[in-house]
Amino acid sequence: MQGSANINLMIKAARKAGRSLVKDFREVENLQVSMKGAGDFVSRADIAAEKIIRDELMSARPNYGWLGEESKPEEGADPTRRWIVDPLDGTTNFLHGLPHWAVSIALEHKGEIVAGVIFDAAKDELYWAEKGAGAWMNESRLRVSGRHRMIESIFATGLPFGGRGELPSVMRDLGRLLPVCAGVRRWGAAALDMAYVAAGRLDGYWERGINAWDMAAGVVIVREAGGFVQAIAKDGNMLEDGEVICANERIFETFSDTIRNG
Repeated sequence: MQGSANINLMIKAARKAGRSLVKDFREVENLQVSMKGAGDFVSRADIAAEKIIRDELMSARPNYGWLGEESKPEEGADPTRRWIVDPLDGTTNFLHGLPHWAVSIALEHKGEIVAGVIFDAAKDELYWAEKGAGAWMNESRLRVSGRHRMIESIFATGLPFGGRGELPSVMRDLGRLLPVCAGVRRWGAAALDMAYVAAGRLDGYWERGINAWDMAAGVVIVREAGGFVQAIAKDGNMLEDGEVICANERIFETFSDTIRNG
């Protein structure tokens, strides 16, 4: 499918960064058994991928603002537009040699995400969407699942690690959700969780304590695939609050009530 100049630019940048990360990913298994380990190497790979994306996007759109995981935010000469970028979502998976990670690029216009690209380079799956133009994975149109019974549905979330403070809330969420659904998955890459909701592989996803760049591209992709996306707090702002819930339209109300009414 042919997209706008901006989405084509985003796809080009994501693919270029993805190729660089795939080369680095092949080295991780060898580094895992070294005394030093792979941590420093993966950090360099992450930063290098962001530089590739930044160079591609900002050279073509120098007036846009920038919000990236590995660099300082910048307000552009055009204050209504900014790129929101996670060069390597699923860093811990990458570090451990697990082929489940992605490049995520979003374009925000006047506070709304209007285009998004999520590139799973290890599997060569490119998810993308523009407002009003539908959502796609490679050349296939995406549509959220049609399941309408919670007991037949599977969901994804993130689990807090390293002493992060969201654990009590997540445990309460799981206590309410697990008895009424077909299962919960923890894949370790928020962008791909949202892409999988758009593709109908998952029926819903929620997470607390994440960053704008983790979810931004997924917001427009899920919406353009026919799903609902909101902040967990009904009057909240997803990107500012760092929390999101999404699902197909048939189960969103029941699912969101289950998570919110804790």
